[in-house]
Amino acid sequence: MKRVFPLIVFLITLSVLGIIFIQMSWIRDAIKLRQNQRTLDIEYAISQIKEQAQKLYLTKSGNIGYMDEESRNYYLQDFTVQMLTTDEMNTIVSKAMKKYNIKENYEYCVTNIFNVPIMSSPGFKTEYFTSSTASPLTSDPNKSSRPETFYLHIADDKNYILNKMGWIIGSSILFTVIIISAFALTVRTMFNQKKLSEIKSDFINNMTHELKTPLATISLAIDALTNEKVIHDSDKIRYYSGMIKDENKRMNKQVEKILQAARIEKQDIKLNLQKIDAHDLINKVANNLSLQIQEKNGTITLKLDAQRHTIEADEVHFSNIIFNLLDNAIKYSKNNLHIEVSTSNVSNMLAIKIADNGIGMNRETQSRVFEKFYRAHTGNIHNVKGFGLGLSYVKATVEAHQGKVTVESTIGKGSTFTVLMPLV
Repeated sequence: MKRVFPLIVFLITLSVLGIIFIQMSWIRDAIKLRQNQRTLDIEYAISQIKEQAQKLYLTKSGNIGYMDEESRNYYLQDFTVQMLTTDEMNTIVSKAMKKYNIKENYEYCVTNIFNVPIMSSPGFKTEYFTSSTASPLTSDPNKSSRPETFYLHIADDKNYILNKMGWIIGSSILFTVIIISAFALTVRTMFNQKKLSEIKSDFINNMTHELKTPLATISLAIDALTNEKVIHDSDKIRYYSGMIKDENKRMNKQVEKILQAARIEKQDIKLNLQKIDAHDLINKVANNLSLQIQEKNGTITLKLDAQRHTIEADEVHFSNIIFNLLDNAIKYSKNNLHIEVSTSNVSNMLAIKIADNGIGMNRETQSRVFEKFYRAHTGNIHNVKGFGLGLSYVKATVEAHQGKVTVESTIGKGSTFTVLMPLV
């Protein structure tokens, strides 16, 4: 998997870059094709203008009857656009532009052999000569006695491609962005799936270890109970039976944690809401954990200073919230453990702060510590047990109570978890 994953990312990246390159090449070729088509349309329009002007000249001179090419060229030697009126020329140009679908504003001008304008549209300017398409107005300028040149200027030439191909270019850019976004999302999903796979593998290993220990203890206790010396000793029977019962409770708690995780995943946390005294429950949970704290040679200080401390909550879930936060502080502690639990009133909320002097967390860990199955690196703290479900359960349960939980931490100095619960 470690080798396949980078290969997949590389192949997808190569494919996306190839698609983008092909798209850009296609757009470039399409633009060139459209530009060439535009040039041809202008040339065809000018050719028709020239043809219609000559035809009108021959009609007005009485030589429109059948004639061969040589005769026609002979009569056109004296052709001059001055034989036509401005209105007639405007009509000829207008029809040609419509025929070839040239919708942009245009201006035209006809010059004589000395490049002096002899007829033009009203808006034609001198500076248009450099940007106009020029063509001889007579069939053979070398044989013409009055060679004249026709100039056609198309306005807004730079916007032509955008107007004609705007939707194509826009669509190409849009679909390219969609492809890139889909690629980024795919890679991100693959990374997340890879991380999730690693986290789940770690979870399975931890779960196996957590369940294996009580099972081994129960197995040893059962073996002891089958021993003939133990069968007749009621004290030992009670001892080993109690051991089996305790380990069975321990396994039930571990299984319950896994079931809680499943309920959190389905957002199916059922609350039995009732008015409870938060200070009383905090005291009870702290007393239950006092032995664990003493085993760590630690201390716990309660500063329950909130004037209002009655909340509407599920007693079991709220006790679990406090238990998990205190248990987390104990697990990730150093020598001389000290935990401080304080309460205060913030607006219409009860703020519960649980601070410790443990190993602390970096910013990345703080941003992920409430994720399911996530377990922080413990540095020099070894044998930290658990499934990585405690804090994700805390967050989901607090939010189910319409509350909020946050964490502040500094590496080497400890962490402070703050729980905000609505007051009654």
